[in-house]
Amino acid sequence: MHLEALNIFCDVVRHQSFSRGALANSVSQSAASQAVRQLERRLGAQLIDRSRRPWQLTPEGKLFFQGCQEIVDRYHELEEAVQRRQDPSGYTVRLASIYSVGLHDLSQYVDRFRAAVPGAHVDIEYMHPDEIPTRIQNDQSDVGLLAFATPGRDLTVVPWRQQTMAVACPPAHRFAQRTTAIGPWELNGAAFVTFDRGLPVRRELDRYLRRHGVDLEVVAEFDTIENIKQAVEDGAGIAILPESTLRREVERQTLVTVALDTLDGEAAFVRPLSIVHRRRRRLNPAVTQFIRLLRLDGAGQTGDAPAGRPAKAEDRYAGAGAASVTGTP
Repeated sequence: MHLEALNIFCDVVRHQSFSRGALANSVSQSAASQAVRQLERRLGAQLIDRSRRPWQLTPEGKLFFQGCQEIVDRYHELEEAVQRRQDPSGYTVRLASIYSVGLHDLSQYVDRFRAAVPGAHVDIEYMHPDEIPTRIQNDQSDVGLLAFATPGRDLTVVPWRQQTMAVACPPAHRFAQRTTAIGPWELNGAAFVTFDRGLPVRRELDRYLRRHGVDLEVVAEFDTIENIKQAVEDGAGIAILPESTLRREVERQTLVTVALDTLDGEAAFVRPLSIVHRRRRRLNPAVTQFIRLLRLDGAGQTGDAPAGRPAKAEDRYAGAGAASVTGTP
């Protein structure tokens, strides 16, 4: 039984789609469907009930999927171990991040990681937030940094940081002279620059404004914080953004930030950042060490509030020591 067929089957099930499973393995949809049918013929059992819409795993399919994941993951681990013996440069952590976690911030973590784990490397790719879960599920990235992440069947979410949201406006704007926090209700009717519809941060921002009865005039929508900041600098309107992403503009005096007021008993409006990785995947020691470094040293590097003590299932990240990993196997 070829490992490639097992890998295709696992990806088809993870994505609940033959087309996306095929894409993850760089084969056609018909080839993916044929691979699954060959598995079924060899086992003498139906793995996927195609008579239902959407299709579902049969009891035999669920059992086979659980075992397949372990086999495929273990093979990739062995493959990595053999390759590392041939390449003494050591471990590589493949990191996928949203754009607003700046390279300057991440480079500090990378430098610390390399000092703690000689010979290790970190490959960073910045991408649209919708791409990151797919990259993690397809094993194209080991770990991701994502805002408003939602745990899923194949995705583990580890809380990392809480970024306080604030009003950003040009120095000439009337809000720029405020010495006290702005109540969200005071924003009513203002020209507003915001995130593209469909992004998790936009959905949370819209909920926050609706909760306070705020009706803003949306004048522009962008998919990155940098574009939003530029539009606000150009005088298009105001925005609500993570305060820590505005420090460079505040220092240059091209933007002003004003805190958002809260009602009695209301929590501050924050953007939660999380560390994500594939559920039930054995993380190599370098990835575990990098996650540990992010969680333990994050507060001192960015100035945002840490997300709090890790959930019980994630205590292994906080407890892993630097001695648990070396640059070579």
